[in-house]
Amino acid sequence: MSLSWPWALLSVLVIPLIFAIRWWALRRRRRAAVRVTSLALVRDALPGRTRWTRKIPPALLVAGLALLAAGAARPQASVPVPQTSATILLALDTSGSMCSTDVAPNRLTAAREAAAEFIESQRGGPRIGLVTFAGTAGLLVPPTDDTDALIEALDGLGVARGTAIGQAMLTSIDAIAEVDPAVAPTGADPGGGEGHAGAAIVVLTDGANTQGVDPQTAAQEAALRRVRVFTIGFGTTNPAPMVCAGSQFDGRGFGWGGGRGGFDRGGRNPRTIDEPALKRIAQTTGGSYHRAENADQLQSALDSLPGSFTVIRQKVDTAAAFAVGGAVLVAAALGLSLWWNRPRVPAG
Repeated sequence: MSLSWPWALLSVLVIPLIFAIRWWALRRRRRAAVRVTSLALVRDALPGRTRWTRKIPPALLVAGLALLAAGAARPQASVPVPQTSATILLALDTSGSMCSTDVAPNRLTAAREAAAEFIESQRGGPRIGLVTFAGTAGLLVPPTDDTDALIEALDGLGVARGTAIGQAMLTSIDAIAEVDPAVAPTGADPGGGEGHAGAAIVVLTDGANTQGVDPQTAAQEAALRRVRVFTIGFGTTNPAPMVCAGSQFDGRGFGWGGGRGGFDRGGRNPRTIDEPALKRIAQTTGGSYHRAENADQLQSALDSLPGSFTVIRQKVDTAAAFAVGGAVLVAAALGLSLWWNRPRVPAG
């Protein structure tokens, strides 16, 4: 909760002023008190209410005036707001370690299938773009609502050496800026604003940044543009052969292997996911980190994200609600006071 006009809270000082006037009026009344000889007449003159009910109107009045003062300060609440035109950039790791077979048939194929299913589930929804990264990052498909073109592009994924996570994030930011004027491209003034932009980046990687821009630097650039980054660490710590089919090579730094018609390094597959870095990226940008050790967990992680993409938090002016609430309480206080203090007609 924030206040647009915090100085307007000074109007709450009217409450102690009212109590001061009431105290002064009661003091004058006691000085002008008239002695009576009949207690029966006093009982007939007094309103028929208990001691605690006499405090209800003043309490309602104080609460109502406090709400009116708060409303005058123009409070704003951060509330979830559905987005109808979100933009999502999927940044997929295509480094050589994606050939690992600890996830059948290998990580690259499992990631491609999960991404295709995710894209299909978003048909008719937000615009989606594809970025792939190994030693460098490149825009594979600009943000589009053409689901078929996105899925077709996934069939041509190939691996290469290196892992440039930071560069992938900057490339994704520039791709978003091309279709969303609210997001500034890298190298330009990021501007201001509050809340989150209607765009997000999903980084799926099985490793750690090995070259290019530091991921935390890229995360800060995304945060300045209010673009959230959701990170997914994919793969296990189990040793496994690294096998990719011939179609999964792009020729940048990998030779052709033998056996089963593909590339087989046959070595151990140590854990290389830099989870602390991926968590820092998500925390810096307001996104979240997800760990996936198999295809089902990866699919679940992707399926859980649309709610975060399509609902963002924005500040909404709530002054009207405070004003209405305050007016109702003040009216109730005056109404009860007039009702309980109405003249009583003696019986008979």
